Amino acid sequence: MDMKLELIMVPVTDVDEAKAFYEKVGFVVDHDHTVSDEIRFVQLTPPGSACSIAVGRGLTEMTPGSLDNMQIVIADADETHADLVSRGVEVSDVQDLAWGRFIHFADPDGNRWALQQLPDWSAGAAT
Repeated sequence: MDMKLELIMVPVTDVDEAKAFYEKVGFVVDHDHTVSDEIRFVQLTPPGSACSIAVGRGLTEMTPGSLDNMQIVIADADETHADLVSRGVEVSDVQDLAWGRFIHFADPDGNRWALQQLPDWSAGAAT
């Protein structure tokens, strides 16, 4: 049996501000649909990802900013860091650990993200 994670709700205060932020990070807006005054659904997908996020109104009961350490795998931490900085995204320095190279950022509500460049296990990286 296959199970595929396809959508994660990200709790935010201001839908338009969150949408603009995630677009600045490089996420693609798949759609933005207002169902009613109570429900608005904005789906965004990181480039190359099979899983999207949704921000909006009436989507979740989580407190805005309560997601901690959502993780995305990237090919090159230095390249990604430079790209995000050039887009005006406030990011951490690249952190080198035995289990990968990491960059961290938070959205305007404080939902925290980690971007991980996986180690090259074929080169004998520590396990």
